[in-house]
Amino acid sequence: MSTPAVLAPVAAPERPKPPRQRNWKPVLWSLPPLLVVLFIAVYPIVRVLAESTVTPTGRGTSVWSQVLGSESFRNALWRTVFIAVSSTAGCLILGAFLAIVLAFVPFPGSQVVGRLIDTVLTLPSFLITLAFTFLYGTAGAVNALITNITGKNEPALNFLSTPLGVILAEITFFTPFVVRPLLAAFAQLPREQLDVAASLGASPWRVLRQVVLPEAWPALAAGGSLVLLLTLNEFGIVLFTGAKGVITLPALIYTRGIVTFDLPGAAVLASVQVLLSLTLYVGYRLVFARFTAQKEN
Repeated sequence: MSTPAVLAPVAAPERPKPPRQRNWKPVLWSLPPLLVVLFIAVYPIVRVLAESTVTPTGRGTSVWSQVLGSESFRNALWRTVFIAVSSTAGCLILGAFLAIVLAFVPFPGSQVVGRLIDTVLTLPSFLITLAFTFLYGTAGAVNALITNITGKNEPALNFLSTPLGVILAEITFFTPFVVRPLLAAFAQLPREQLDVAASLGASPWRVLRQVVLPEAWPALAAGGSLVLLLTLNEFGIVLFTGAKGVITLPALIYTRGIVTFDLPGAAVLASVQVLLSLTLYVGYRLVFARFTAQKEN
């Protein structure tokens, strides 16, 4: 007698999944800030680009060719880059020195110095220039003191109207933008690492080079990039120093747009200035992302 076959259970048919409804709330929440960015940032850039194509006969690229091929533009571009890079290098050197001293070399009055550095961040840039004028101008306090000592009528210091005067004023004003991120990075550095390195016989310079600086590179890069971007677009210091021979791109934009009322030419220069700033920002983001990825790996 044969055994009855075992019947396999029949699987129930799968029910069709209901169509997934799209959640529009994130899109709606992102629309207001997107519209604000478009109105504040994108719209003025589009208007500047449109203005740069205006010619006496309609629209075209003749203004671009004329402005970019002029010697004044090339001189202003070179001078802008030179002053920005020199000022940034000075801010990095001076800012790193001040941050290391304030963080690791305690001395009486260090907190007061830190507060004074924070105060500079709240001041407009032209106040620093006026202070330089009162101190180092041809009729300033330093020249008056030197005149009283030497008896010479000619001023001994006369550098405010030169690129050196602009660079020194920018270093004085923008150095706190390097000091503050470095102090924040040093505050997060575990003291145990410094104590262990010192107990193993490492010199202070070696501890600084192998322990402190590797942890401070992101803050140093962030502060330096910010200073480079700010100095690249700085106009107030150049204007208030009275350096007539120091024409940067922002000063040339002011001259074309306000003094000579050449709006298409000023729009071309402004477009170049925006392109420089965006290129610097994108380059910084790429380098910082690569550095962060290497550090995590």
